[in-house]
Amino acid sequence: MYYPLTAPERAAFRTKAGKRVTEHQWAVYDLVRNIPAGQVSTYKDICVALGSGSPRSVGGALRNNPFAPYVPCHRIVASNLFIGGFFGEWTDLKQSSSKDAQKIRMLAMEGVLFDKSGKLIGSEEFTWKG
Repeated sequence: MYYPLTAPERAAFRTKAGKRVTEHQWAVYDLVRNIPAGQVSTYKDICVALGSGSPRSVGGALRNNPFAPYVPCHRIVASNLFIGGFFGEWTDLKQSSSKDAQKIRMLAMEGVLFDKSGKLIGSEEFTWKG
């Protein structure tokens, strides 16, 4: 997958919708690329590691991630270690959508498991802090 690394490449890059990627979005994508398979982080921890933004701004950047799965946004969960959102969708798992199920499947393939309520199993073992 093509992922612009230089300033000129990033300045020229446009999403499929023709939008530019903001500096904050680039910072989120650059950091999230470092989360290894088999680990997750939280929206809050990404925000703290960046030293700017908010958990919601991190979620907004990931909701519009044009580089998935190269930028593994599926590895970000809520601060309470609930499965969290995926592709801009956030549910309580009572009505499991294909997007929620897809995120759970992707993480399960990496060895990260959730209980029936959507909470991470083995939180300390699988949580990446950056």
